[in-house]
Amino acid sequence: MFSRGPSTPISTPASGEWAAGQKAAVPLDRYGRPDEVAALVAFVAGPESSFINGANLTVDGGINA
Repeated sequence: MFSRGPSTPISTPASGEWAAGQKAAVPLDRYGRPDEVAALVAFVAGPESSFINGANLTVDGGINA
């Protein structure tokens, strides 16, 4: 079973001192959700990604676009 540790500004960026600047830098104007990252992990781990290799897949809300 997975147990989440105590919340810190690193694990909860919306409450840290850098929150406003970080959110403003994301073109989607919101933080990513864990389920969005999990969806990429599930895709990469599944058979649908069998032809993908040597790729960097970025989940960043468009920051690096």
